[in-house]
Amino acid sequence: MEFVFTLKEIKTVAETIWEAYHTRKIWAFYAAMGSGKTTFIHALCEVLEVAEAVSSPTFAIINEYESKIAGTIYHMDWYRLKNEEEAINAGVEDVLNSGNLCLVEWPEKATQLLPDNVLRIAIELVDEHTRKLIINE
Repeated sequence: MEFVFTLKEIKTVAETIWEAYHTRKIWAFYAAMGSGKTTFIHALCEVLEVAEAVSSPTFAIINEYESKIAGTIYHMDWYRLKNEEEAINAGVEDVLNSGNLCLVEWPEKATQLLPDNVLRIAIELVDEHTRKLIINE
């Protein structure tokens, strides 16, 4: 599945992807810095009626949100992790095995911890206002 969209359309795209893949518990976001990973996750959390403020967990590594639709959501940013051992020490493995929705930014930092059935989402910058999103099942 592939989408090309403007930032004004991001919530509609997030809703479409949620409808198609809501049974998948781990979503891994692959994109360059500033391409819109956190922006997309914020839009998805709006769709899922998360009341808390959604922000990148760059320093906390794991943020937890409550959704009226999806229950507990874990938003992880692995950018600062050096390796799998550091990820395990941060509690990443426990969260991935929790059965809750996990949204992972920078998954390439600890790919061995991801299960086989992860939903892989690549986001590419087309221009200042447009993104391309590619889903690999």
